[in-house]
Amino acid sequence: MRFNLLGPFEIRTDDGRTYAPKAPKISQLLALLALRPREAVAVDVLARELWGQSPPGSALRTLQTHVYHARKMLAGERVTEPGRDLLLTEAPGYRLQVDDTEVDALTMEGLVQRAQREFAARAWERAADLVERALELWRGPTLSNVPVGGVLLGRLGWLEELRIRVLELRIDIAGQLGRHKEHLPELRTLVADYPLHEWFHGQLITALYRSGRRIEALQAYQNLHAILQRELGVEPPAHLQRLRADILDRAGSDPALLWDRSGGAPARPERCRLMTSTTTGTGG
Repeated sequence: MRFNLLGPFEIRTDDGRTYAPKAPKISQLLALLALRPREAVAVDVLARELWGQSPPGSALRTLQTHVYHARKMLAGERVTEPGRDLLLTEAPGYRLQVDDTEVDALTMEGLVQRAQREFAARAWERAADLVERALELWRGPTLSNVPVGGVLLGRLGWLEELRIRVLELRIDIAGQLGRHKEHLPELRTLVADYPLHEWFHGQLITALYRSGRRIEALQAYQNLHAILQRELGVEPPAHLQRLRADILDRAGSDPALLWDRSGGAPARPERCRLMTSTTTGTGG
């Protein structure tokens, strides 16, 4: 059994079926509880998610009704074995009794943590495998079929940041393995999806240069310069300005343009000033 949140909300049952609840409020309730498994989420937090900052006077009774129907749905759809209680009442609210491995978002978080440890140990291939397994869990924009309130919105922001970290890690690993050309299409997509993420731009510039495409590397720098000027009125960070100068000097042996196999890609001291996505508010 697994609660799938990284895409349209759905529940994969013990016997392999996939079920998507039809009631939006029930999906919203279960999604929030699934992101905080084994934790009693307070009634006022759940009410704020479902109805905003000004819940109706009937919110408590209506919430109890939603919980009743959620339990009935989980039992009726035979989500898990008979006798296993998933949705429990526990002060100050309700708790979803599931393991991290039964929530795709938390499974992904665990894979990312393991990948980071393997990367730190210079086990590039093992790290790459874990990263690919993490990215395979994404099925599209997070909770795309569920209304999202203020509480869930914060959790979706966390998932988007986690997804960005996975993508950064994959690019880092590609550099360690010398796969510059292989990941050029992905890097072009990433700078389009996250136009203010300076690190992605830096990796595209470096990968193009190391692939023997000096003019395109300079064009990629100019693209970043234009974006930052237009959106923020600032210059690219100093390390990317130095990278451009090195490319203009044809400093092919400069260490700043080489992948540092002791711990990651070059030009990383400054992260992005601001990270935005063309799919704002989702993790897809």
